[in-house]
Amino acid sequence: MDPSDQHRQKVESFGKLPQLQEENDSGNKFKATRRLLFSTEYPKVAQAPLKDFHNLDSLFLDTTPPFRYQLQELTDIESQYSELIKPQTSSHVAVRQEVGDRKLSTDAIIRLGGERFIQSCSSSINGISMSSHPYGGSLSGFSDQEAKDVELIENLLLSAEKVTHQQFERSSNLLDWCDVLSSNSGNPIQRLVHYFSKALREKIAIETGRIPSHGLGKKYVEEIEGKMMTPNPTTLSVYQNLPFFQAGQFPMVQAIVDAVGGAAKVHIIDLSIKQGVQCTILMQALASQPNFPIEHVKLTAVGTKFKEKLEEMGDRLRSFAESINLSFSYNVAMVDDMLDFKEELLELDPEEALAVYSSYALWGMIGQQDRLESLMKVIKNINPHVMVVSEVAANLNSPNFVNRFIEALFFHGAFFDALEDCMDREDENRAITESLYMGRGIRNIVAAEGPQRVVRHVNIDVWRKFFSRFGMKETELSMSSLYQANLMAEKFACGRSCTFDLDGNCLIIGWKGIPIQCLSVWKFS
Repeated sequence: MDPSDQHRQKVESFGKLPQLQEENDSGNKFKATRRLLFSTEYPKVAQAPLKDFHNLDSLFLDTTPPFRYQLQELTDIESQYSELIKPQTSSHVAVRQEVGDRKLSTDAIIRLGGERFIQSCSSSINGISMSSHPYGGSLSGFSDQEAKDVELIENLLLSAEKVTHQQFERSSNLLDWCDVLSSNSGNPIQRLVHYFSKALREKIAIETGRIPSHGLGKKYVEEIEGKMMTPNPTTLSVYQNLPFFQAGQFPMVQAIVDAVGGAAKVHIIDLSIKQGVQCTILMQALASQPNFPIEHVKLTAVGTKFKEKLEEMGDRLRSFAESINLSFSYNVAMVDDMLDFKEELLELDPEEALAVYSSYALWGMIGQQDRLESLMKVIKNINPHVMVVSEVAANLNSPNFVNRFIEALFFHGAFFDALEDCMDREDENRAITESLYMGRGIRNIVAAEGPQRVVRHVNIDVWRKFFSRFGMKETELSMSSLYQANLMAEKFACGRSCTFDLDGNCLIIGWKGIPIQCLSVWKFS
């Protein structure tokens, strides 16, 4: 391993403090959670019996057994750190010299900020002061901006902790400091803190009764869905510039082609058609199979709103089909409520090879489990050859505010880092993406509770448990699908930062190692 990479790994592992015994008060619960989440490994969801799970909230992190930590003496702390940091005052200078001119990732800065946050809250262990620790409060060896960014994260976390204690005035004072040094047009950390600070202020306003909590959820989802249904410069620019979107789309298409290849008639049910880019890719892939001429492709778009836009989508797709000489038909399965979605709406033909395409289509129903279960029952009844699923690869559904806040910080930090590397800071489409799509999502995750918290995402372990209720079996992606993902990422100038990992049979696409989306393929047993 390159020496600079070794030292970078050390920088990014500073979050590994000795783990303390958790107590029942909210402050210590916050400390236990942050120690777990600022370590270099993400927590695993406990494998509890399926009969214990009644909804997706209970499938989340709250199924993890209570955190238990062993008390350790101060000498043990020093011995752990001695492997990471030499006790000289120039330790961070040495790290910076070894790392060279490479900038720290947003993830590394969040972890360093978390380390300082832990130290600021854990002023003593067994009555022994931590102030003499060789790391101390120094950020020497890092640039002035990196030091400020680390302090920004530290103060943001301190403010969030004050909220958990309902110390709203102290939290607001810390946010005043954050607001001075953050910006919606600065570097990724400054932008990230800007939106998280706004979300925390809104949470404080709600909890102190200054503003009502209603209205945070439904309006946000409808607005986002409406914009995603209409071709616009912002969504097109993000799609064209961020490699993990296209890198995730092509293996999903390939998985469907692998499953229905050879069929003369193919029927695709798309649960979230958006702007239809994936449909054109899939139609072209099916039409270009060298040994299996396709007779007809039928596409059914499922929706609960925006019927006119869905019908306009059909016109565009028919025009595209004509351009590639593909026999094609399009149907809209429109319902007012997903509870009304029935098999009869799909116009099924037993001669068709059936596939279900679900790209970011399920997360919006996590808070409405009856709708989600009703949809899955219909899909099970029609028994498709394959169902491909793409969802956000993050745990953002915990009823526990602390878990949710820290997970959201890492996930959005990676996204802001990607925008920084792949788009200009002055790019108007980047600004819109961060304020409209990311900023409002952060606001809902952080400030909203109960039914108003509609931005809910869970990781692949949770989906596996849920899908298992319907007899769904996860199958592996073909080597061709994995090749497509890597090949697409390599076409981007910043594609090397796009990472690919397999979690069982699921492909996890990330940014510099932080999970962004998960792709999985399912069949019914």
